[in-house]
Amino acid sequence: MNNLTYLLVKFCITVVIALATLTLFDTNPVTLVIVYAAITTLVNYFIATRLFIKTDKIPVLAIQGISAMVIAWLMAVILEGFRATFATLIALAFTLVLAEYFFTSALDIEIRDPRA
Repeated sequence: MNNLTYLLVKFCITVVIALATLTLFDTNPVTLVIVYAAITTLVNYFIATRLFIKTDKIPVLAIQGISAMVIAWLMAVILEGFRATFATLIALAFTLVLAEYFFTSALDIEIRDPRA
């Protein structure tokens, strides 16, 4: 899987999870949630591929979940129409970490055996 495909899949995962949490729980506008997902995808891509290349994936996933929470919280502080409660931030981080865990596990299988 090349970097563009990896980035697009990561963006789709983030959009679905952000829409499920930020739009349903806190009734944020879809456009702001997509902007949030784009920012979070780029930050988490940088964290996963550039900062932690040779480390275990569990700490990287935890840092990605925390960064997703911080980005949503900063957007809620900065932007007038964006809202994020503490429970939503926890749900967002938990589901994002869980989805990323399964995505990276599937990616590990593909790297080991490209035919799978």
